[in-house]
Amino acid sequence: MMQIEATLHAHPWLWSLLVTAAIACAAFLAQDLVRRLLLHVADPLVAGGPLEREQAALAVVVRRLSTAAAAFVIARGASLVPHVAPAVLSVARNVGAAWMALSLALAASAALDVANGLYQRRPEARSRPIKGYLQLLKIGLWAGGLVLGAAALMERSPVLLLSGLGAMAAVLMLVFKDTILALVASIQLTSNNMLRVGDWIEMPQLDVNGDVIDIALHTVKVQNWDKTIATIPTHRLISESFRNWRGMQESGGRRIMRALNIDQSSVTFLSDAHVARLRRFALLDGHFERKRRDIDAANAALPAAARDPVNCRRMTNIGVFRAYVEAYLRADPRISKEMTFVVRQMASTPHGLPIQVYCFTTTTQWTAYEAIQADIFDHLIAILPEFDLRVFQTPSGADLQPLFSAREAA
Repeated sequence: MMQIEATLHAHPWLWSLLVTAAIACAAFLAQDLVRRLLLHVADPLVAGGPLEREQAALAVVVRRLSTAAAAFVIARGASLVPHVAPAVLSVARNVGAAWMALSLALAASAALDVANGLYQRRPEARSRPIKGYLQLLKIGLWAGGLVLGAAALMERSPVLLLSGLGAMAAVLMLVFKDTILALVASIQLTSNNMLRVGDWIEMPQLDVNGDVIDIALHTVKVQNWDKTIATIPTHRLISESFRNWRGMQESGGRRIMRALNIDQSSVTFLSDAHVARLRRFALLDGHFERKRRDIDAANAALPAAARDPVNCRRMTNIGVFRAYVEAYLRADPRISKEMTFVVRQMASTPHGLPIQVYCFTTTTQWTAYEAIQADIFDHLIAILPEFDLRVFQTPSGADLQPLFSAREAA
C-alpha cells in the first residue's frame, strides 16, 4: 500500500487518471441504475395494446434521463480530480451541467410524445386533440434547455440571460409569428369543435378533399381521396373557409340532389286511354282517384259556359310522373323518410324542364350512396317513355344521321 502511495505521489498524472476513471465508472453505473429503475417504473404505463411509437418515445425518455444522471455525476465529480488546472475543471463542470440541462429538456420533450400517444387512446382525443399544445410546450422546453445550457457554459445566471432576451422581444415576435398564429388557430379550432382527426373536409382553393389524419401546432395533414397527403397551415383553416362533412356523417344520411331534364315538347295532357294505361302502375294506386276528385271539384265550380276542356283542369303526364317518382322513392327502404324529401319541378332552362329529386339515403358510405343514386336514376330514365316523356339532351351526330340519309335518298 505504501509503495502504491509513493508511486502515485511520484506520478501525479497517474493519480488524476485513476480518479477520472473512477468518476467515469460512477457515471456509467449511475446511468445504468437510473435506466433500469425508470424502465421498471414506466413499463406498466404503456402495457397492452399496439404502442410501438409510445414505447419508442419512452425509450428516448429513459435514455435522456439516464444520460442526465451521468452528466450530473461528471459535473459534481470533476472537482475531485487532483492535479488539474482550475480552468480545465471549470470547463468540465460547465460542460457537464449544460449536458445535463439539455438532456433533461430532451427527456421532457419525449415524455410529452408519450403523453400524447397515451391520450390518443382515449375516446375524446378525436374531438379534443392536444398535439398542438404539446408542441408549444416542446418549444418552451427546448428554449429553456438552451438558456440553462448557455448559462452553465458561461457561468452566468439564467435570469441575466432572460433579461437580455427581453430586448429581443420584437425580433422574437417576428421570428415566431407563424407559431403565434398557429397557436391561436389551434385554440379556436379545438374550443369551437371545428375540426377533428378523421373528419372529411374540403378546401377547393387549396385542392384539398379528404380525411384529416393529423392535427399539429403548425399544420393539419389531410389524406386526399387519391391517397396524396396535403399539408395545410393551421391558421388558414381560420382565415379561410372550408367544408366539414362531419355533420353529414353523424346524421346517418347523405343527400341526393339531382335533376332529370325533360324535353318540354313531350309534356302533354293525359287522355282517358292514357290514364287507363298508367293505372297499371301499382305505385300509382289511389293517385288517379284522389286527383280526379280534386279536378272534378274544381271544374264543377266553373260556370257552364266555361266547361270547355281548354278552361278546365286536367292531368298532365309530367304531373303523374312526379307523383310516380315520389311514390317510387317512398317505397325504397334505402331512402330516409325522416329527412327532407322533395320531388319538385324547377324553372325551365334551354336544356329542358328539370324534375329534381331532393332526398337523403339511409347510409353515408360512399360506394353504397353512389349505387343507390345510380339505381334510382337508371330506373327513372328507363321508365320515362311509359309517360310519353323524353329526356332532353343536345343532339349528337347519330341523331342527325337519319336526316342526312333521307336528304341523300331524295
